[in-house]
Amino acid sequence: MKAQLLTMSTPDGPFTIIARDGAVLASGWTAVPGELTGQIHADLLPAEFETVAGLDAISGAVEEFYAGNPGPAMAVPVLQKSGPFRGHAWDMLRTVAPGHPVTYTEYAELSGNAKAVRAAASACAFNAAALFVPCHRVIRTDGSLGGFRWGLAIKESLLERERRQAAGVA
Repeated sequence: MKAQLLTMSTPDGPFTIIARDGAVLASGWTAVPGELTGQIHADLLPAEFETVAGLDAISGAVEEFYAGNPGPAMAVPVLQKSGPFRGHAWDMLRTVAPGHPVTYTEYAELSGNAKAVRAAASACAFNAAALFVPCHRVIRTDGSLGGFRWGLAIKESLLERERRQAAGVA
């Protein structure tokens, strides 16, 4: 089955989504689909892609996020494959409230193993579904941003947007 490919314009630049059967396989702030396919597990990697004009609830959730409503993105199905800790960590990341980032240590605790800080950081690094699995909501203990595959300027923009939304500031 072909996967759908969509690139949308956002205030943070082009955002590309690769989806199949209504679920996100990969997404990120790029107009180059090849920058996303390497993050998709080999068992899930589509052989063919079809460029589409929209992805219904998926693209709608991106539009809602940028309109100040990050909630719908957490309801979008995501299809990623890894080991048990990483899979659970990705699920737990979707429970982190917008505007209230957690540290890598807190993320490890949330994921069920307070000593697994490096494994939690690795889950962020290998997350293929940026925005829908909000790895941008994890920061360093000292409050600095840490890393982000799509660049620290985008991470900072996403966090600031969510902070303003959570505070009720336009």
